[in-house]
Amino acid sequence: MFKEFRKEIEWGGRPLVFETGKIARQADGAVMVTYGDTKVLCTVVGEKTPRPGLDFFPLSVHYHEKAYAAGKIPGGYLKREGRPSDAETLTSRLIDRPIRPLFPKNFKCETQVILTCVSHDMENQPDIVAMIGTSAALTISGLPFMGPIGGCRVGYIDGEYVLNPQVDDMANTDLDLIVAGTTEGVLMVESEASELSEEIMLGAVAFGHKAFQPIINAIIEMAEACAKEPRPLPEAVPGADEITAMIGEKAEAGLRDAYAESDKMERQTKVSAVKDALKEELRGDDSVDQDLLEQVMGDAFKKVEKHIVRRDILKTGLRIDGRDTKTVRPIAAEVGILPRSHGSALFTRGETQAIAVATLGTGQDEQRVDALAGEHFEHFMLHYNFPPYSVGEAGRFGFTGRREIGHGKLAWRAIHPVMPTKEEFPYTIRVVSEITESNGSSSMATVCGASLSLMDAGVPLARPVAGIAMGLIKEDDGYAVLSDILGDEDHLGDMDFKVAGTDQGITSLQMDIKITSITPAIMEDALAQAHGGRLHILGEMAKSIDTSRGEVSANAPRIAAFKINKDKIREVIGPGGKMIREITEQTGAKIDLEDDGTVKVAAVDEKAAEAAIKWIKDLTAEPEIGVIYTGKVVKTVDFGAFVNFMGAKDGLVHISELAPERVGKTTDIVNEGDIVKVKLTGIDNRGKVKLSMKVVDQETGEEIAK
Repeated sequence: MFKEFRKEIEWGGRPLVFETGKIARQADGAVMVTYGDTKVLCTVVGEKTPRPGLDFFPLSVHYHEKAYAAGKIPGGYLKREGRPSDAETLTSRLIDRPIRPLFPKNFKCETQVILTCVSHDMENQPDIVAMIGTSAALTISGLPFMGPIGGCRVGYIDGEYVLNPQVDDMANTDLDLIVAGTTEGVLMVESEASELSEEIMLGAVAFGHKAFQPIINAIIEMAEACAKEPRPLPEAVPGADEITAMIGEKAEAGLRDAYAESDKMERQTKVSAVKDALKEELRGDDSVDQDLLEQVMGDAFKKVEKHIVRRDILKTGLRIDGRDTKTVRPIAAEVGILPRSHGSALFTRGETQAIAVATLGTGQDEQRVDALAGEHFEHFMLHYNFPPYSVGEAGRFGFTGRREIGHGKLAWRAIHPVMPTKEEFPYTIRVVSEITESNGSSSMATVCGASLSLMDAGVPLARPVAGIAMGLIKEDDGYAVLSDILGDEDHLGDMDFKVAGTDQGITSLQMDIKITSITPAIMEDALAQAHGGRLHILGEMAKSIDTSRGEVSANAPRIAAFKINKDKIREVIGPGGKMIREITEQTGAKIDLEDDGTVKVAAVDEKAAEAAIKWIKDLTAEPEIGVIYTGKVVKTVDFGAFVNFMGAKDGLVHISELAPERVGKTTDIVNEGDIVKVKLTGIDNRGKVKLSMKVVDQETGEEIAK
């Protein structure tokens, strides 16, 4: 019934299996990839005909995890998987980036990649499995994919590179780097690092590139056995080259003049004017095929723009805005710009600007992350927003897209290695970056702004962090690495290479290549140039603030942490939570109780915090012989008075201990409700507490000298 093909190799000390021909046979390409007991079903479908009027390649990648993969039932009312989690979205982006450049420029058929994690063994992470499965499915699909690619995760544990560290190993690694590429070179890098040197990062990329070569070979061998016949590439439209050449000739002078303008908005206005004028001219020309003109106009303009910008940089070493290849745009950094926030910063680099705001919360504000590998709580969050006004457009607003999630996570990775632990700084921390202007690398502006706002909030960062985006122009006759790229240089260039870190080393590195690959020499040049740029930016940031403030903002809650006996937790909570509710309502403080007996009390008002702390300590404290307490008379009897002196604890003041003189009647001295000072004189073997009033001065609370 099935015509199955199977390829198995040993990779990283574990079996890796590719299987096709049994499941999802109506897809153009379908491969089940198994690594350990982690399994991902990878499918590819490409439409047979291109969608008319498109000037881009409509590729979409969808990675999703099924709860059953880890033996779970989804939470929520519906009890089924909902919208993609941030982790799923990030994995989809991770896979999209290295495969997109490997399709021909003229291929415009809608292509959809769907990746389903159907089994997770809690050891082998499914993102790498999904990536190599995508490569295998595309390679056998018959689609014009110029792969295959390989990919792997590289760790750095005890000074050694580790291939595909398992889930439990990630707690011990100084590096989490994912690299993907072809036999020729690297296409994509994504990483978080603990302030590692450029040499170690380059070594990790080289290690990963070598490590995934067996994957590429295995996919080729499988494809030789079962790949579908390759689809014919779209044929060149007759007359398209002639119209493209004509557009290039007519537009070059105007576009060259437009790209001499250094201001982004002015430049865009001039470019649009050139396009509109030429469109108007050609639409009135009866000798030009109007349908063909509409098809090629966009690509033709882009081709001219690329030629002008790229050749000028290689020829003169000067860029659109007049900078050389290494100069960073002017930087302005301010902190404390928002009076009521806990920490805030405005970071401007050229025409890219971010407002970053840090907020300090309590343990109740932690983010609960429900993943296949298990639930965990995150006490540091970073959210990135890219409103359309930042690029002078009126567009869709309020929707958190893949871009926002991806850029936010990149900035999070850059900052996370220098953040204090929860034990060192017991706050939940959220940073929000609002991009108010954008012309090149708003994610790296977010890194700089976030670092400044956290220091302004009093968060004890190990060191300030800065980020810079590098670009590449590569032609047959040479290449140029560009520091701090503009939006146009990103759009028309060959590489987007983002590097973030401190003055001690790299904390995050992300690289995307738009050409088939780059050489190690180019990457080394880019990292060296980025190092100089990063140090320059850190110097400019230090002019506003260079270290964390000594204390948190006056608007932020103060958190005091202390421990109580675990057996006393129930007394603080009370029946049905009655006691802890009463404490929070009466004092206004927030209280977090942990299973080990750690109590965290948070309040903006210091008096409120002190009141809550005293209340809890009174509830949980053990009475000490010889200590004087303030108590309340709760009952009088013939032989004395019962006094509530410590939370729920009562003790007896015998009638003989009420006053120095002989007392005839208890109520002659005290009545119910009276506040008195008592000394704890003893606890008998039955736990009964003995108190004395006569040895304590009721006015001062001091013990009366004998």
